[in-house]
Amino acid sequence: MKLVVGLGNPEEKYLHTRHNLGFMTVDALLRKLTPVQKTNWRFEKKFNSLIAKLPEAILAKPQTFMNASGFAVASISQYLRIPAADIWVVHDDLDLPLGKIKIRQGGASAGHRGVESIIEQLNNDQFGRFRLGIGHPGHGEADDYVLATFNTKETSEARKMIKATVKLIQEALKKGFPG
Repeated sequence: MKLVVGLGNPEEKYLHTRHNLGFMTVDALLRKLTPVQKTNWRFEKKFNSLIAKLPEAILAKPQTFMNASGFAVASISQYLRIPAADIWVVHDDLDLPLGKIKIRQGGASAGHRGVESIIEQLNNDQFGRFRLGIGHPGHGEADDYVLATFNTKETSEARKMIKATVKLIQEALKKGFPG
């Protein structure tokens, strides 16, 4: 069984921010995999996460804040006995231009605090990553940038990237993690 985790922040004010691309992507994946809406998100207190159980995978949106995502992911992994290699994390990436998608298995966090938290809590870095480019502000505070919403032009590019990522995840669920 695969665990596909979208990273984001749980509060309403973060709903459409750059940092919530992981949430947006697993939401779109759930809609794609269950077009009749037979499956919805359910809050699972023991995981502190929204969970959708599908035949293809378990989808999760940790309801911790981004920097503590690892606690929820480790809890799900341990309880359901899902090894790190079968966990795929979808997250925003400042180091990639908006619209660019990179996929990799394992490695360092590259400064992403949510990924860093997962590595620490799993004590393992061998999970898959779908890294979604949001670009870098070039100046100013990165925290402010990732917690801001996309402008009109960026929204269109982000939607395309989400759609492409959903297709990549669907393909990976059928054929295995790319790489």
